[in-house]
Amino acid sequence: MHDVRDQISSAARVVVKVGSSSLTTPQGVIDGDRVDALADVLAARRRAGTQIVLVSSGAIAAGLGPLGLSSRPRDLATQQAAASVGQGVLVARYTSSFARYGLRVGQVLLTADDMMRRSHHANAQRTLSRLLELGIMPVVNENDTVATDEIRFGDNDRLAALVAHLIHADALVLLSDVDALYDGPPSRAGSRRLAEIRGPEDLVGVELGKNGSVGTGGMVTKVQAARIATGAGIPVVLTAAAHAAQALAGADVGTFFHPGGRHPGTRLLWLAHATTGRGRLHLDDGAVEAVVTRRKSLLPAGVTSVEGEFAAGDPVDLCGPRGRVVARGLVNFDAGEIPELMGRSTKELASALGPEYERELIHRDDIVILEAHH
Repeated sequence: MHDVRDQISSAARVVVKVGSSSLTTPQGVIDGDRVDALADVLAARRRAGTQIVLVSSGAIAAGLGPLGLSSRPRDLATQQAAASVGQGVLVARYTSSFARYGLRVGQVLLTADDMMRRSHHANAQRTLSRLLELGIMPVVNENDTVATDEIRFGDNDRLAALVAHLIHADALVLLSDVDALYDGPPSRAGSRRLAEIRGPEDLVGVELGKNGSVGTGGMVTKVQAARIATGAGIPVVLTAAAHAAQALAGADVGTFFHPGGRHPGTRLLWLAHATTGRGRLHLDDGAVEAVVTRRKSLLPAGVTSVEGEFAAGDPVDLCGPRGRVVARGLVNFDAGEIPELMGRSTKELASALGPEYERELIHRDDIVILEAHH
């Protein structure tokens, strides 16, 4: 495991994610001492020359107190209102805490849409890179005030993993209120800390806990985030916020996840791990073979039926003749247009409907194969 610890302790660019429960009281008040303790650790690493992006939850939780709410609201509109109030409180607290070390922070609010659409994705990448060049520590959060249920990350763990890939980070540190991943509930006698995870086989039989009361994430989302990051070649350590300094130093705390070797595009990573299809396109066997095996674009001729309501640019699931989801892609047409296109060649469609129809339903660059989901 020494190699993974070394990768984290020597990382030149690190994404650190901290959850709501590590920053706030259950009543929704930001715990200034906890924020300062985190800033102390990150500032020390920053002074040593490491570039850090902080992905911080806590905006909704921080807004509960000012709004007089006793618990996290269930409806989206009130969550957005709490986030609107809480985000300013949260960033102001970070600003003053890091200012003790002469460090400036910059707020970056992202939606899942920003990771998917080419222009947004490139812009987010440029902004984060420029902030780091200028010596600013980006504080990233999901833009809860505008995100809708359909296009939300739902938690900042996956957002952190995608940001780590977006900025070509050397390591991802997930800070939680639990000090490691255990093979059962940590409170249960006999549960063992899992010091390292080398692959999916190490997670067989592991019971993952449910969500916390203040945040949205749980151990399930943290493991998903680790899978996303390690699949993109980025080592991950998961531990409690109180152990942040030791984790960044490569000490034997928490759980280390070994990186894999693949480096998929960020948008495809997003498609595979942070979306659900807005609808479904059912394909014949020939189209499944073309898309999955030969990695071709999806043409209208191979589509047999369409389900759901979606617009051009939305993610849709691609299903084989027996209904199994085999891939996901960003569709080029609205759901209402597709029935007229199905089963027809692009040349035939161009002559019948116009030259704008002489194109694929989904380009191969916008398709991710979901083999692991079979």
